[in-house]
Amino acid sequence: MPHTEAARIRDLIDTGPRFDEADAVRLNRLFRGTETSEMLETVLKERMVGDIAIVSSFGAESAVLLHLVSRVDANVPVLFLDTGKHFPETLDYRDLLVKQLGLTNLINLVPEAEELAKKDENGLRWSYDPDGCCEIRKVKPLEKALLGYDASFSGRKAFQAATRATLPRFEVDTADAQGRLKVNPLIDWSPERIAAYIAEHDLPAHPLVAQGYPSIGCMPCTSKVAEGEDPRSGRWRGWNKTECGIHVATHSDYTTKNAPEFDPGL
Repeated sequence: MPHTEAARIRDLIDTGPRFDEADAVRLNRLFRGTETSEMLETVLKERMVGDIAIVSSFGAESAVLLHLVSRVDANVPVLFLDTGKHFPETLDYRDLLVKQLGLTNLINLVPEAEELAKKDENGLRWSYDPDGCCEIRKVKPLEKALLGYDASFSGRKAFQAATRATLPRFEVDTADAQGRLKVNPLIDWSPERIAAYIAEHDLPAHPLVAQGYPSIGCMPCTSKVAEGEDPRSGRWRGWNKTECGIHVATHSDYTTKNAPEFDPGL
């Protein structure tokens, strides 16, 4: 078979999704019962899911996953959605954690200025269309950034909300038409285990946690949570909305128009 023809066939083979449900099932079985730190070390050192980045909000519990990953490889890309609407405390906390954990590859993702000028000129879209605001400031910038990766780490945990209660460690990202893998290393961690890890490693707390914010997003759409409430009940309070969009299937044209024809990394 001529070399060029073989290359074309390989390209055709590679045009499918990076991962499918069978891959997620296999990985979940492979790491069943494995300690989180051991799983992270194996996944990262053996490049089992290709090029991977952490998507971090630098929120209430972000220090745990960032610390775990930094102990294996401090140069893993950390993607932070700098929406322009964060609490000042969050930006300060981001800078503190980056320095304290020795993270060497922080990537701040910002919304496109042209789209902001066109769709949110006065910066108040959050007040009447929170989904649209998240789409501009979070979903699209992240989709564009993830074109360069095969998988991402998420800090989601089962106890945070009913919508997260049954999530597995490894899943195909349903918000992504390219079939990237999403890895949830802390999905089975309890609040007590999170607190114990933070104390054991003397990790700094987000300053807003002590003020009644167990889940912290953009300032206009985050409120305090009363005792006994769902930890995420302070997010988009009063709206029928529980996620910003980066964890649900609402992808934009970035994933279909700008995606590479095949994945050269797998």
